[in-house]
Parts: sequence; structure tokens; C-alpha cells
Amino acid sequence: MKDTIAAYPGSFDPFTLGHENLVRRAASMFEQIIVAVAASRKETLFSLDERVEIAADVLRSIPNVQVIGFDCLLVDFLRERGIRIVVRGVRTLADFEYEARMVAMNCKLYPEMETVFLLPAEEHGYLAASVVREIARHGGDVSQFVPETVFSRLQRKFDSTKEPTTCL
Repeated sequence: MKDTIAAYPGSFDPFTLGHENLVRRAASMFEQIIVAVAASRKETLFSLDERVEIAADVLRSIPNVQVIGFDCLLVDFLRERGIRIVVRGVRTLADFEYEARMVAMNCKLYPEMETVFLLPAEEHGYLAASVVREIARHGGDVSQFVPETVFSRLQRKFDSTKEPTTCL
């Protein structure tokens, strides 16, 4: 597979150490990894441009990784670039069930597509961007879950919108 291009899609809001670990591992398996940062229909903490910039900053030391934002169906993004392999991380059975449904639908739309599932490294098996986002929103320390550049951006983001929190 080392002569193949693969895509690792996601919203990456925010980009976590789990995401970074998955990209590093996939980069050792494939000639090139395209980290495909998806525009989201849901409200995101960081804009698409910010998420692309953050991921590119975190991954800049990996020579065979490119970060690209996209705002279309994943299968269209892949087809336009001639990419047939998608890398997805699965932490739990619930993740696998969701991803299996997505694979089935995407294969109907793009039959040449294959999906490779990677389990997270043990130390990142519990890590979810949505949980990191929520902890940061409430002033919790997320430095152990995200790369330093992401931590700095989260601090700036929430320092500017800091509201006092009260636990009842």
C-alpha cells in the first residue's frame, strides 16, 4: 500500500492528539495522506480555514501529508482527486457501527472506494474532539489531549468569550 494515496476525512474541531497519532501511523502505510477537513453543517468552534490551518501546522513535520479543506460529498472529493482509500479511526463498537453504515452508503456512490479502519493508540482510545471542546468551553485543562498549537488556540478562543461558570 506504500504506493497509494489515502484520505483521512473529518471535521477535526479541534484537532486532537488522537487525530495526530492516526495521521502519523497512516503516513507510514501510504505514499501520501490527504487530511480532508470537512466543512460542517453544524456550528463549529473553529472555521474551516482555521481547522485547515491548525491541522497543517500540527502535521507540517510529516512530509507525505497534505491538508485540504472541502465542502462537498466526500465521495466527490475523493473521485476528483483519484483517491480510492479512506482511513477512519474507530474507538468503540458504536463508532464502528456508524462507520460501517457510512462505508455502505459511500460504496454505493463510489464503488471503487475502500475504507481502512485503524484503532486508536491505547492512550487515545477515549479521546473525542467533542468532549475536548466541551471541557475547554467550561475552562477545563485540555493540554493533555491536544497538540500545543491547538491548546494555545483554544485558550485564546475561550479567554475572549469567558463567562463565569457556576456549578449548582
